[in-house]
Amino acid sequence: MGEITVSLFQYPFTSREKVQKLIKNKLKSIKTDLFILPELSLHPYFCRVQNIDNFKYANYYEQDISFFSKLAKKYKTIIVASLFERKNEGIYYNTAVIFENDGTIAGKYKKSHIPHDDSFYEKYYFTPSPDKPKIIKTSIGNIALMICYDQWFPELARVMALLGADIFIYPTAIGSMKNDSKKETKLYIKAWENIQKSHSIANQIPLISVNRVGVEGNHDNKIKFWGKSFVSNYFGEIIKQANKKEKLISIKMNLKDNKKIKQLWPFFRDRRVELYKYLLKK
Repeated sequence: MGEITVSLFQYPFTSREKVQKLIKNKLKSIKTDLFILPELSLHPYFCRVQNIDNFKYANYYEQDISFFSKLAKKYKTIIVASLFERKNEGIYYNTAVIFENDGTIAGKYKKSHIPHDDSFYEKYYFTPSPDKPKIIKTSIGNIALMICYDQWFPELARVMALLGADIFIYPTAIGSMKNDSKKETKLYIKAWENIQKSHSIANQIPLISVNRVGVEGNHDNKIKFWGKSFVSNYFGEIIKQANKKEKLISIKMNLKDNKKIKQLWPFFRDRRVELYKYLLKK
């Protein structure tokens, strides 16, 4: 575990084939140790409406696995992608997968917290993860993989840190609805950034959040994804950030600093676990 090059790629959805081509072209043009994509990486954000026809996107799951596995092996990079997985006809998951740089699957994570509100009708499609939180061991370190809405829950980030995470990664799909004012959008973006930066500070772990961009849907279900993918350091500083357009950004990170920072701020030593029993109650 030492210095690594991390690349975040945010892009608008056009078609599955075009997005696949776009990802291939980006990987050809860079050399990176870790390549991270937004939530539902190869598909539209179909959760903006409740439509039984959208379950068809889960039919691509095995093809999507094969696609990313081959890319990871060819370009010798770890890839993080979010896919739509069918367990059976009644159970579907929003599943993020880490592909090792030899093409094997290092691990999977099923989204734990599922939102359900205007234009984010995810409970219609996704079952919450039945799995216990876990970190995924890779050739560059221990990755805590979480997905979008999980960002708003500090409890999950804390658990991942206690399990030994070296880095937090959140594939994401979040944006503004048609009636949101510019002022409201700015407030939402700031809140989204702040809650995640707080995870870095409280746990002394760098964080990577990769969002979608572009406009999807129309009329009442239109969402404008705001991008703004970023990397946050141990102090909650955004050390690299994209804008609101298609963008690939890369940054060098040294995960060796994790131990040093935990010694500087001994939050884990000073926790009072006997006071936290109320966290287990609704």
